[in-house]
Amino acid sequence: MAYRNRLTLLALLDSLIVLSAIYVSYLVLHPYLEIFKLTALLVSSVSLLISHHIFASIYKLYKKAWEYASIGELLSIVKAVTLSVITVIIIQILIFQDVYVRAMALTWMMHVILIGGSRFSWRMLRDRLVNNQMEIKNTLVIGAGSAGTMVVRQLRNNHDTALKPVAFIDDDPKKDKLDILGIPVVGNSKHIPEMVEKYHIDNIVIAIPSLSKKELKVIFDECVKTNAKTQIMPMIEDIMLGKVAVNQFKEVEVEDLLGREPVELDMNSISGNVTGKTILVTGAGGSIGSEICRQICRFSPKKIVLLGHGENSIYLIDMELKRLYSEQIEIVPVIADIQDRDRIFEVMDNQRPDVIYHAAAHKHVPLMEYNPREAVKNNVLGTKNVAEAADTYGVSTFVMISSDKAVNPTNVMGSTKRIAEMIIQNLNEDSNTKFVAVRFGNVLGSRGSVIPLFKKQIQAGGPVTVTHPDMTRYFMTIPEASRLVIQAGSLARGGEIFVLDMGEPVKIVDLATNLIQLSGYTIEEIGIEYSGIRPGEKMFEELLNENEVHGKPIFPKIFIGKSVKSDYQLIINLVNNYPNYTQDYIREYVLSLANKKEDRLLSAK
Repeated sequence: MAYRNRLTLLALLDSLIVLSAIYVSYLVLHPYLEIFKLTALLVSSVSLLISHHIFASIYKLYKKAWEYASIGELLSIVKAVTLSVITVIIIQILIFQDVYVRAMALTWMMHVILIGGSRFSWRMLRDRLVNNQMEIKNTLVIGAGSAGTMVVRQLRNNHDTALKPVAFIDDDPKKDKLDILGIPVVGNSKHIPEMVEKYHIDNIVIAIPSLSKKELKVIFDECVKTNAKTQIMPMIEDIMLGKVAVNQFKEVEVEDLLGREPVELDMNSISGNVTGKTILVTGAGGSIGSEICRQICRFSPKKIVLLGHGENSIYLIDMELKRLYSEQIEIVPVIADIQDRDRIFEVMDNQRPDVIYHAAAHKHVPLMEYNPREAVKNNVLGTKNVAEAADTYGVSTFVMISSDKAVNPTNVMGSTKRIAEMIIQNLNEDSNTKFVAVRFGNVLGSRGSVIPLFKKQIQAGGPVTVTHPDMTRYFMTIPEASRLVIQAGSLARGGEIFVLDMGEPVKIVDLATNLIQLSGYTIEEIGIEYSGIRPGEKMFEELLNENEVHGKPIFPKIFIGKSVKSDYQLIINLVNNYPNYTQDYIREYVLSLANKKEDRLLSAK
């Protein structure tokens, strides 16, 4: 409705209400009006009508959006009506030296009720029309604190959402059975499945920003027992900065359900190791490598060298970082293959890095089982090339990214990563460069990880394929993995293997179940099928073997493993002769070498 038409309609409606209120009041209390009282009524009516429109204009009653009316708007009505009636009383005293108290009191009451009723009926009508146009979804809000009440207010005021809050869940026993904003607190988190069924809940919103990861997982475990869609309120910081609105709920991500807090960084030690330095990252276009680059740039290095073999991936991270940091940091993209020794030495000579983060590797377990020669070329020979170039050109710190699959390896990928660890530990003994390795488990969302695969299978309607119902793995997020690598560089003394305390291992089938439910489906709709253990896979992973274990962490959630001696000549023999070996011989060689069972090495090719 146009503003002018709306203003005219409201003014006419108010005029009718004002005149009706005062005439009805006089007629109820004084059914037989004398000429004197009739004159007083006429004067009072005109005075009330004029004063009402004056005070309505002052309090902007005609400019308010009554479809969003609340207590504030009601107070404006009370103020305008009260002042209008007081004005009429003053006029009655001045002209007639008398005040019709009961008539004016009844006028005031009718005036407030009718004006307020007309405005709020406008809102009720609009709400009903909107609700009829969309499918209302009953919503359970978990958390009846300040964040929860903020969510409820926003859902009520936002008529573009179909979410209708009908109940609170809160673990504070003092709030149990209370009504907050007219919505009952119906129990604690253990009652979630029961209340979802009782109140026919379609959506659950978790509105407790202070929740730890462990507490969030406990609540989500109750939510997944229902068929309701579960979402989480955005961070308060993002709301305050205007990045998101209160009612822009985010989906609960799988990484939210690892049940532990992410590792925190020691900013001071990292700044001393990175700020103002030249940093080189191999595999800079990969999932881990690119995130390391992002995290490194937060500490203002002098220069960052993005080295990778894939043209497109290096282009993408180069463009991203230049858009954000080109004025503060020199960003150098380098296309190079770590298997090309001459090219790697050339890059080191040209760039002279202070710190190297070596993330380039072949990491896909089944593929490396079928291609052991390529695994040796990239993971062993490539690491040897980069590490020896670092030693030759006086790099201060070399941090290699390894894997939990390097512990008691049963596959080619894990074995080649363990041999790469042996190479840098051997180099560390006679070098001024500090060589260290960092081990962590599976990285959620990285290329080749199960999460992207599961998501594609869910989008295709299922089923989700899991190798074995008892298969377990350690998991961490891409930012966590990157932080650990950067932190290891600042803690390096030379020769260490750093390991993150990643909490309890997670069953792959539980991960698949959570992802299906997070996507808004039931297990029955998508289905889970077991495909069998793939070549080279273990049922469970380890982070340190019994010969490497140190008792206490050297940094919160970061452990260090002991250095284990290796027969370096056997590694050199592998590097020099692998082109002449058969695939089966290479597989046996790397497995025996990585597991310290050199006596099992085959004597014949």
